[in-house]
Amino acid sequence: MRLVAAAVKTAAPGAWILGRGWHQEKWDKPPQPNVEGLPTGEDLAAVSPDNPVLLTHASGHAVYANRKALALAGIGPDTKNPPGGEIVRDSAGRAIGMLRDRAAGLVRQAYAASQAGRSPGEVRGYAERAIALAAQDALAKGITTFQDQGESFATLDLLKDLAAQDKLPIRLYAMVGGAPLDTLAAQLAAHRIVGFAHDHLTVRAVGEITMDGALGTHSAWFLDPYADLPSSSGFPVTTPDQLRQIAELAIRYDYQVAAHAIGDRANRETLDVFAALAAAHADLKTRRWRIEHAQHLALADIPRFAALGVIASMQGIHACSDGPYVVKRLGERRAADGAYVWSKLLATGVVIANGTDVPVEDEDPIANVYCSVTRRLKDGSLFYPDQKMTRAEALASYTRAAAYAMFQEDRLGSLAPGRLADITVLDRDLMTVPEDRIPGTKVLYTIVGGRVAYRAGN
Repeated sequence: MRLVAAAVKTAAPGAWILGRGWHQEKWDKPPQPNVEGLPTGEDLAAVSPDNPVLLTHASGHAVYANRKALALAGIGPDTKNPPGGEIVRDSAGRAIGMLRDRAAGLVRQAYAASQAGRSPGEVRGYAERAIALAAQDALAKGITTFQDQGESFATLDLLKDLAAQDKLPIRLYAMVGGAPLDTLAAQLAAHRIVGFAHDHLTVRAVGEITMDGALGTHSAWFLDPYADLPSSSGFPVTTPDQLRQIAELAIRYDYQVAAHAIGDRANRETLDVFAALAAAHADLKTRRWRIEHAQHLALADIPRFAALGVIASMQGIHACSDGPYVVKRLGERRAADGAYVWSKLLATGVVIANGTDVPVEDEDPIANVYCSVTRRLKDGSLFYPDQKMTRAEALASYTRAAAYAMFQEDRLGSLAPGRLADITVLDRDLMTVPEDRIPGTKVLYTIVGGRVAYRAGN
């Protein structure tokens, strides 16, 4: 509330106030009164009665909007939940401001309408500045290649233009983001590119197709109800039939599929769709389809990844970030059986591609590697340490496996003659340094294609 109040003081009348990063499980205590541990809206209404406020959850799978923003979006007592979304209400049926997954789109549309007056030059200038800042941050953290989980066709066109002008200092494996089926069918063929501008831009995947929400927002889709919210098992954001239709287009135009699935039911439904398509397309394993996150799995589904050739695109840091409330959400049995089960998956021969899921987490690879090999929480406790990776496994997941996940293991992910000479130089050896010294690791140089793109101190 303090940050919103400060923003209101300097905002123009009626201007939108935006923010991101709140997470109710990381507050000192729940607000009083509350609905499902969330504020009821009075405080935000008092702080900003006239400026619409839109605050995105850390996971990206919900927003909190004040009453002004809800009014601009036309959300009232009779507004129905959109497919794949939920408007959280109090006991009187009034929307408190929490909008899960596709319900957030109602307020985002109102915000987009407020921005419609910007000129094309203003829109492009803002986008170019954002891309430049993101690339600088990535390089400073030792990242040479970034897997972008979904952009519009317009943004992909901009990225191609920048790459052609040598204005993409890192390599991008960019995916086609959510678009209607007819738009995908019309545009996929024209936008598929591999190794453009000296391997600085590749577009050959459709993702991230959001099958469910997040654990933190109670919108991840589970086979059984939440332990701390027995009235809900989460919900699908994209239906299995919709996933099938998108995947069939991907097959037609030779695109990889990357589906977001966090809950055990979302993972099962995704695997079921993949399995059905594999039965009709004998070459499906060569397509290297992916499930992004794969955080919570039923025991019976763990071996299906390797059997189908599905890549588990997971993020080590999530185990340490979510660990304090996983048992609260799922109970001890489900957490022990299927929460971030890296060791169980690796034992079946699956490929785990590691990453950080920025902006959900900081993109710093060092924190991610530390959690991957320790599963140590902030309070010092260990979160099911039997599922941690060895240091060699963690390094491979971040290098060779990540390169494999984007069909570039012949050029990236290892140091050998003929590779693209992308190198990160650290101030210590992650393979031998004591565990407690891993978090303090500094990036000295980031080298892309043999050129120093970042040097510490400059």
